[in-house]
This record gives sequence, structure tokens and C-alpha cells, in this order.
Amino acid sequence: MEEEKVEKPFNDEDPIMEDDKEDKSFKDLGVNDQLVEACETLGWKSPTKIQIEAIPIALEGKDIIGLAQTGSGKTGAFAIPIIQALLEAPQAFFACVMSPTRELAIQIAEQFEALGAGIGLKSAVLVGGVDHVQQSIALGKRPHIVVATPGRLVDHLSNTKGFSLRTLKFLVLDEADRLLNEDFEKSLDEILNAIPRDRRTYLFSATMTKKVKKLQRACLKNPVKIEAASKYSTVDTLKQQYRFVPAKHKECYLVYILSELSGSTSMVFTRTCDATTLLAYILRNLGFKAIPINGHMTQTKRLGALNKFKAGECNILICTDVASRGLDIPSVDMVINYDIPSNSKDYIHRVGRTARAGRSGVAIAIVNQYELEWYLQIEKLIGKKLPEYPAQEEEVLLLLERVAEAKRISQMVLINYP
Repeated sequence: MEEEKVEKPFNDEDPIMEDDKEDKSFKDLGVNDQLVEACETLGWKSPTKIQIEAIPIALEGKDIIGLAQTGSGKTGAFAIPIIQALLEAPQAFFACVMSPTRELAIQIAEQFEALGAGIGLKSAVLVGGVDHVQQSIALGKRPHIVVATPGRLVDHLSNTKGFSLRTLKFLVLDEADRLLNEDFEKSLDEILNAIPRDRRTYLFSATMTKKVKKLQRACLKNPVKIEAASKYSTVDTLKQQYRFVPAKHKECYLVYILSELSGSTSMVFTRTCDATTLLAYILRNLGFKAIPINGHMTQTKRLGALNKFKAGECNILICTDVASRGLDIPSVDMVINYDIPSNSKDYIHRVGRTARAGRSGVAIAIVNQYELEWYLQIEKLIGKKLPEYPAQEEEVLLLLERVAEAKRISQMVLINYP
């Protein structure tokens, strides 16, 4: 996603092998030599579990419902079969991938282009917050792959002269559980009405909700269902802890934990966009290298923040759930849930940003008296009681005066320069 230097796309996880599948290679799955070579160039030595399950079925021409957590390598699971089919029958507007977030859309397009570099594959990304005219020009070049958020795709289907998806061969709905919230529902209906019924459809979701089942009935033909992970699980290499704190001392505990684990690359999740900005200011006032990312920022600023974090210029990313899924940030040491999510499944996605590709990681939940019920729901969902993060309260409260002063200064700055 960097403007000048595009990193090698990261194949989300080391392969998760089952005993009878230990020696599988991409070639064994039916992937052609050209794409096997492309995978090797990207450093994808062996397929992940979702890829082992999905690719052969996709190559047989079947529709797929893939249930896979974030970090399972699912982009490769749908990109490889689509590119292989494109090689056999090249055409413009061959496939469309729908994504709930701009960053994820950009990242999916990068993986397509990297895998298809040897065949001159072209993609266009249609997302909000980016110049409409530039996107229309990209569509005028007749790309093979369109990756889009639903609202902006509908916008182009309605207003961009000469653009249609009437010849589309593949539709992918990535993070389908999130695509089905109220914001996207109307747009999705319009898109499904504008594309051919005779197509292959891949639906990938971390969870099988009632809405996902409804969508499955509406747009897939005899799909094969694949589950690449137990229903809601966190990886064994993740060390999870919680700390119960009074709401008034929450910032103090955050600063204490970040000080104790200074040097770690950390993602701190908050509930609101405003909280990301305020916390980033407070932490900067205290000498931390923190940067916010949230849905209120322009696309350019969001990508800029992400690139600074990936490049190591800032080691603390303060974010809302916009960054909990799909983002390719390979080396996060710690995830802090500063605000406990009201939907416990969001916890799984957040902590999935660390302990990836077989590495270890730490996840700490800072729980106040108003969030206890939500936290207990999380423990119920993951099926384990977490240990408490050890901290002496007297030691933590030594920071109280400095943190309060940093907060006062930050609030004044934000009032004057919102």
C-alpha cells in the first residue's frame, strides 16, 4: 500500500496443515506452472488450510462459501483460481471483488496484481474518498479485475459512461458478514441485479450469520461450504490477558502498559473516531510514537498513517474497527483493547492482528466497570477464562498527574484545531 514501494503481499499465515495434507503444494492443488511460479516469487512456499480446501473446488468451477478467520490466506484462495480462469479466456471486467473497507480493497487489488504480474493483469480499485474521475479513467482502460466497496461501485455503474459488468464471470464477496450490514444492503441488491446470473460466486466470511445464509440463497448455485477454522477461536501463540480498572484511570493503565512493553509494535483499539485522535495526542505528549487511523480521515491520510506504522516510523497505531480486519500488517507484537467491543466477534478480529504466521503475540483487554458484561461475553465466545495482567495500582497511579496534564493539553489543542 505504500506509494513508492509496494511490499510483497503477505500470505497471511504459515500453512495450517492437517496430517493427511502435510505435503500439499500449490501444484498439487491443480495450480498451473505460471501461477505456481508467481506464488514462489511472493514467498508463498506452501498453501494455507483455506487454500488447500478452496482452490481445487474453485478450479472445478463450483461456487464456494468459505468460513475463514482474518489471517487465513483467503485472498490467495480466491485470487489464484480467478487468475487461472482468466489465463484460459482473457477478457476485460472478468471478475469483481466486493470489500467492506477501502484499505482491504486496495490490498486485495495489490495481491491480484502481484500474482498476475507475469501476465500483465490490470485491476481497478473503486472506493470512496478517492477522485471519481481518476477511477473512471482506470475503468476506461478496461481492467481484468475490479475491486470495490459497494457504494462506489453502484455510483460508477450508474454514472460512468460505457462501464458495465454485464460480461462478468466471477463475483467475490469478501468479509460478507460485514458487507451485509444496513449501510451496504441496498447497494448489494443493485449490484446483484446488474451482473449476469451465469457466473461463479465466492462468498468468504468469518462468521455464518442469518444474513450470510440469506445472501447465500440469493446468489450462489449449489455452493460447496468450507470451514478453515473452528467457529470462533484465537491462535495458541497468542497470550491473552485482561485488566479490570476504574473508568477514570483507563488512560493511566494504557500508558503504564505501553511503558512496560515499550518498543513493541502495538495496535490500540477504541470505540470511536474521536477517541483515536485524543489518545494519539495524549500519548505523543508523553513521548510515545503514536498515530491514529479512523473512518473520519481522508483516504490519503489513512494510507499515510498505515504506511508510517508499517515502516516503523510510529510503533503505536490507535484505531477503530476499520483496522481490525484484512489489513496486511505482518509484525504487530501487541493488541490492546482500550475499549471493549460490544460485539464479542469483533474481539476475535482485533486480536487477529497479532500472533500471525506462527509468531507469538500479546492481547490485553482494559475493562472498566461499564464494560464487564461485554468482556464476559468475549470469554464465553472464546471458551476460556483469561488471566489478569499483573500491575500494582500504586505504581500505575504514579503516572496520574502526568497523564492528566497530557490530556488537558491534548483537549485544548483539539478544541482549537479540531
